[in-house]
Amino acid sequence: MTSTAAADIGTVVDNKAVRRRTVAQAIVEYLQVQYSELDGERRRLVPGMYGIFGHGNSVGLAQGIDEYGVDFPHYQGKNEQSMVHAAIGFAKASNRAATLACTASAGPGSTNMVSGAATATTNRLPVLLFPADIINNRFGDPVLQQIEHPVERDVSANDCFRPVSRYFDRITHPAQLLSTLPEAMRVLTDPVETGAVVVCLPQDIQGAEFDFPESFFTPRVWHIRRRPAVEDEYRDAADIIANAERPLLISGGGVRYSKAQDELARFSADFGIPVTETYSGKGSGPISELNLGALGVTGTVGANEIADGADVVITVGSRLQDFITASHSLFQNPNVKFVNLNVGSFDAHKMGSFPVIGDAKLSLAALRERLAAIDFGTSADYRSEIADARKATLEVRKHDLQAFPGENMSQAQVIDVLNRTATNQDALILGSGGVVEGIHKAWDTSNGAEIHFEYANSCMGHEIPAGLGYRIARGDAPGEVYVLIGDGTYFMQPTELVTAVQERKKIITIVIDNRGHQCIWPLQVSKGGPGREFGTQYRERSTESGRLDGAVLDFDIAANAASMGCAAWSTSTVEEFQNALKEAKEGDGPAVIVARVEPWRYLSGSGAFWDVGVPMTSQRPGSQEGTAKHLEGRARQRFYAATTAPDQR
Repeated sequence: MTSTAAADIGTVVDNKAVRRRTVAQAIVEYLQVQYSELDGERRRLVPGMYGIFGHGNSVGLAQGIDEYGVDFPHYQGKNEQSMVHAAIGFAKASNRAATLACTASAGPGSTNMVSGAATATTNRLPVLLFPADIINNRFGDPVLQQIEHPVERDVSANDCFRPVSRYFDRITHPAQLLSTLPEAMRVLTDPVETGAVVVCLPQDIQGAEFDFPESFFTPRVWHIRRRPAVEDEYRDAADIIANAERPLLISGGGVRYSKAQDELARFSADFGIPVTETYSGKGSGPISELNLGALGVTGTVGANEIADGADVVITVGSRLQDFITASHSLFQNPNVKFVNLNVGSFDAHKMGSFPVIGDAKLSLAALRERLAAIDFGTSADYRSEIADARKATLEVRKHDLQAFPGENMSQAQVIDVLNRTATNQDALILGSGGVVEGIHKAWDTSNGAEIHFEYANSCMGHEIPAGLGYRIARGDAPGEVYVLIGDGTYFMQPTELVTAVQERKKIITIVIDNRGHQCIWPLQVSKGGPGREFGTQYRERSTESGRLDGAVLDFDIAANAASMGCAAWSTSTVEEFQNALKEAKEGDGPAVIVARVEPWRYLSGSGAFWDVGVPMTSQRPGSQEGTAKHLEGRARQRFYAATTAPDQR
């Protein structure tokens, strides 16, 4: 610190060029000169900030943005969690090469961002959070919203960010920014370490002044490198695959982030290896007869049938969550081996995989060259099985899309209409509920539309703000941004529709209205028997039973959306939905289409097991039967021993 008069750009103090700035002002100026570069494409790494301003940041970061935000727009979020989800959507649209910063006031404003941070970290997506914190000098303890810990006096509510962050720091002196901000940028642009970056800003520290070296504000480019795996890994992985008779590819989100779609398609075609897709990998597989579609609990019957007998599973850029592996019960070949191509060692070693630690695009190319050299390929018999598996999937899809007599339109029919409407210029955002199964299992990716799931954290309320963030990143690029949600998600977090209206950003939100959290109903019934649904439907409290099992609630989501400034439609038939979708596309602002569907009509099951907690004791026969059946599924769970290459040297 120095007591000289306020210095500006070019000022020399003690023979050094410095800028006298507050912590908040320095953050704003620093972020405006940070860039990322991926495959030669350079862009601003953090081109703006979402913020809800309260006493904890209104005269700190708000003042810094107002005075020094030359090219640094502020987006006025309506809920702190939603701000982070918008940043996640922005990061997805930017292929993880850019994100938005988020700031919130102290106390609940900041802790509201925790769920968003967890969602970003679980999905390996970069977000930069500046939660306000309690006053550092402690002269006024306890200040408003301060949680007092009687033993650990340096703990604040913001410490709850620690387990859901990839980088966490608390600024207690302005000079910390000189090391903290570059480290934050490094984590944001590291494909392995990226996730939520949290820099806590005590209220008084935001306004503290400091002579920052002029060099601190020199523009900097953060290169997102393609790291190759080592030659030994390529060689041994190729040896494992070369001995396969029934190989299977799993395409994960890493294929998208590596831009490896074309390389994956070539790898599949050259060797006749079928491809399945995870949630994040939906749409990254090839448009070919070798694409079996979704894998796992919400997968297709064809993909799961081939997976059951696969002898080598080649995973590309996936974290292999339990829905994809059917809780480690999907792959039943007693001699199955795994090869995992991933930029991160942590993910590459999962399920006893042989790891190929490097960029997905580079790794696929290197393995393709090695396998081509030995003329590797699958047999005609295996390819015939793949064709039969695809036919089985198509038959199930045909059944699920039919109109069932006496029923409302189904969720599957709504998805089919949207599927036939979307083009390769469009994007679809979703993240929780029954729509996840519908899109993962039944969506035909041949139209080229981008599909962006958030099913790592399955955070209800993610979708609308993520769609808005995606649209902000896209700017005026052609194409629609569709958001697909259920009514349960809508009621949790609809308010970023107001921000969409405020920013004049068009997103089309489709709400599946089935009067409750109905995707949980089948789970309860399967484990507890008919009539055992509890707390999942929107019903009045009964005066007789005292429970929520009275009449179904009557509400108008379309009217609610219209009150926030959106064009809105309520539809009950396929024809009405088609017409509403056409009108929404012709409009120029945010739109909400409500689709009233048959409440309990879901897609046909995949047959895959999913391990959840079940009651190990109950007086109800239905629960006893459901638990017994579940334990049969647990008996299929396997331990997969470490995969090693055959010794051919």
